[in-house]
Order: sequence, then C-alpha cells, then structure tokens
Amino acid sequence: MPDALVRPQATLADALWADAGTVCLSGTQALLRLLLMQRARDAAAGLDTRGFLSGYRGSPLGAVDLAVWRAGAAFAERGIRFLPAVNEELAATAVLGTQRVASDPERSCDGVFALWYGKGPGVDRAGDALKHGNAYGSSPTGGVLVVAGDDHGCVSSSMPHQSDLAFQAWQMPVLAPANVAELVEFGLYGWALSRYCGNWVGLTALSEVVESAGTVDLDLIQARAAAWAGAEAVRAASGHRPPAEGLHYRWPDLPSLAIETRLADKLAAVAAFARVNAIDRRIVEPTPAAPARVGIVTAGKAHLDFMEVLRRLDITTEQLAAAGVRVHKLGLTYPIEATRMRAFVCGLAEVLVIEEKAPVVETQLKALLFNAPDGARPRVLGKSDAEGRPLIAATGELRPSRLIEIVAAWLAAHDAALDRRAQVRDFTPPELLSNAADAVRRLPYFCAGCPHNTSTRVPAGSTARPGIGCHVMASWMERSTAGLIQMGGEGVDWVSHAMFTRVPHVFQNLGDGTYYHSGYLAIRQAVAAKATLTYKILYN
Repeated sequence: MPDALVRPQATLADALWADAGTVCLSGTQALLRLLLMQRARDAAAGLDTRGFLSGYRGSPLGAVDLAVWRAGAAFAERGIRFLPAVNEELAATAVLGTQRVASDPERSCDGVFALWYGKGPGVDRAGDALKHGNAYGSSPTGGVLVVAGDDHGCVSSSMPHQSDLAFQAWQMPVLAPANVAELVEFGLYGWALSRYCGNWVGLTALSEVVESAGTVDLDLIQARAAAWAGAEAVRAASGHRPPAEGLHYRWPDLPSLAIETRLADKLAAVAAFARVNAIDRRIVEPTPAAPARVGIVTAGKAHLDFMEVLRRLDITTEQLAAAGVRVHKLGLTYPIEATRMRAFVCGLAEVLVIEEKAPVVETQLKALLFNAPDGARPRVLGKSDAEGRPLIAATGELRPSRLIEIVAAWLAAHDAALDRRAQVRDFTPPELLSNAADAVRRLPYFCAGCPHNTSTRVPAGSTARPGIGCHVMASWMERSTAGLIQMGGEGVDWVSHAMFTRVPHVFQNLGDGTYYHSGYLAIRQAVAAKATLTYKILYN
C-alpha cells in the first residue's frame, strides 16, 4: 500500500497563497510571495502598509509581470499594486515616489514597501534613478528592495553582467541569496534593513537562482524573521545612534554635502543592524580539541557550488572540522559585517574566499585586515593565490567543475587527510577525440512562423544593423546584418558613422518593445541629425 500523502490538500496555488508549511516555489514566484509575506508581517505588527512592485521585463526576470497577471485580482486585493514600467529608470523613479507616502499628511496607509526589478543592463540604465533613490532614502514604514537579475554567463544579454559593483558605488547594501528559499528570507531581511538604515537594499538574483525552483519551508523563514530585533533593540544592543536629523527620506532635501554625509551614516546603521541581526552563517566550526587553522568564506550561489565540490570529493563538514577548517557563508556581501569576520579569522593562517566574478568580499576582507596585528591577519586568497597567480576565475560563470581542482588542491595542501585530488578527474571535462564532427554546431534560428523570418531581410546591395532582441540572430544569417548597440541606442551609432563613409544608407532593426522602452529617443536623434537610414520597427 503506498504511503499516505503528507499534505493531500496541497495545490499549485500554495506557491503564492499558503500561509505556512512547505511549498514549491520558482524564483519568480518567490519575488511575488515576498510582497505578500511582508504585507502579512506588517499587519500582524499593527502596521497598515501597502506593497508596490515595478520594473522592466528581461531575462532572468522576464516573467515577473506575467506572474502578477496570472495571480489575478487577489494580488491587488492583498494590498499590492503593480506598475508595469515603460523602462527601468522610470520604474525606479516610481519606487522613489512610494517612499514619500509616509510623510504625506493625506496618505491612505502607514507606508509603502517597494520592490524594483530589472536585468543587469537595466541596473546600469537606471543607475542615476537608483543612485538618487538610495541617497534620498527609504521611509521607516516602507523600505525598498532593488532586485538585479544578473546574467553571469552572458546567456541572454549583450555581455556578461554583475551588478554588485554598481551597488557598491552607490553605497547600497547587497544581499546574495544562494537559492529560492533565500530569495524569500533575504528579501524580508532587506526590507527590515532598509527601514532601519534608510538605504535601498540590493538583492542579487542570478539567473541560476531566480530561474530555478525549490522547496521552501515557510515556517522556518517566518521563525527566523520573527527573531530579528527591531529598531529600538538594535540601538540598545549595538549602541548605534542615528544622527539627530535622521537617515530616512525627508523634505526638503536640497543638493548639499549633507546627502553624502548621510550615505556614510546609513552604512554605519547597516553595520549596527547586521551586527545584531545576522544572516551570515557559520557552516563549519572546529572544536577546541582540533582548533581552526584555515578558513573558507563563501557567498551566494558560490556556497552551493562549494558544497557540491565537497560532495564530489566525498568530504563531509565533520571531516573539515576535524581537520581544523572553518567555513563561513555570507548573506550580506556589502558591507561585510566586521565583528563576525574578525572573529572568523582569529587564529587562522589562511583564508580562501569563494565568490562569483569580481572580488567583492575578498577586497573588503583584505581592507578590514590590512592593519590588523599579527595573529589576526591571515593570508587571504581568492582571485589570486599567495604569490599573485590567478586562482578562482573572475570571469565567466562559477561552477563546481571550475572550482573542484582549486578546492581539492587547497585542502590537500593544508591536511593530507583531506587529499582527494585523485577524485577530481571524474568531474572535469574529459579529453575528446578530435574529428570533423567536433566543429558541427546548430546555430539558433527564428521560430517557424515568426515575422522576423521575413522582416529582417534587406534588398540586394543594402546592409542592416541589429538591435536588442531575438532579431539579433539575423547577425549570423545571410542577411547583411552586422553590429550591435545597447538598448535604446539603435541607429545613433550610424548617425556619426555616416559622417565619415561613402555608404549612403543603412537599415536599422528596432523591436517594438525597444521602441516603447527607449528606442523612440534614438529615432528623434537620427531625425535631428538628418541622418539617412530606414528604421524597421519589428513586430514581436
């Protein structure tokens, strides 16, 4: 007789609407659930808030709007408003408007918590609006999450993308979830942090995370969130005192050096909040009988890559502890929480930092320890080894297969009992016999029936320029199409090029979505310059 179902009443709708228990969530559904859970948390705390969602579709966040529309009227009935934005910077500007509600004497709610979303290039495009929003700040009963859909592997973008460095440049805190469950937990944490410190808070949504799905324990997340200390408790525990004029959105807030000073004060508030409310986790802690000698710091998805490497090497966390290896996983990757990091490195001779792409955590850790006394300043390895040779790649996607040889060699060098280098080959690409078939590749092509099959053709003797969208595939078809430009700049590169060539005319492909987003500005520039080209607005 088959085992009885644990939850026979479970339905697919539980992904959004279940109040407790375990649910299966996609990354996109996790973002919607975030808003619903925050609204419920506020109501339970006696706050009459509303939620606001705005952004621009683009892989890996290309289905957020569709998920909202599928949720139907129930989403709005729960107090969440959705604004499909024309483009990313207008979405960010709309989000800023929501943080003014708390100080409006005619407001219809206590405050608005907001979520902005966009793919990596959209973060760049909206940079000025996001930078201003973060500087002006959030409201104490609102808060802002900035969700960046990063495509580290250049799977669906014009180039690989990482938003962390832009967030750092704007002095915006950054959270790095490793899986779908952490998208939910860290999102709730981000709003709590935003309300305390006045910052907007960045949430990295890597394509490999947000385009995945997983089982999420709602009760565990709620329990962790319930344990976070509130503003008064944070100040009491940390000794933090905000400046007299506060950290949050206010008016008037005219151009002055006070905005810059307030940004520094906000990061001090982030440090205080993170010191009391930790989402960094100690994964392995050796016992006094086998004290820690070396350590590993991980962050975001890279942590799961590391754990998969351990599985492939048949090394358990207990074996790491017995060998004196301490492991610490960061959730807040900027700014790193200093007190726990200093405690982590205490007694260690060397630390290996495992993180995606740029050395975001590694650079901060090195700066933190630079002037530390002997015994509290271990060697820090990451993108390079102790001799400055390349170690963990800062380019491409970090995967277990790219990490396993590095980790295996590092562990073996520190303890012979952890030497599993003989098992590495089973997980790295084997050498293949070379033959003529190795060069055969199937190039992507337009779908059958797609208008692009005909609309991207040009008359004999003519040339065309591609734009952002799937019609860029005309570049590798026999359609005399070459060149690429950022979204919204289509044709403007030809405006200047035309001044220095004998070519009299080109066609410029422009998707109808791009036209609505920002492409019409490029057309206006071409008209103003009296350039000779023909725009083809492609129907998708």
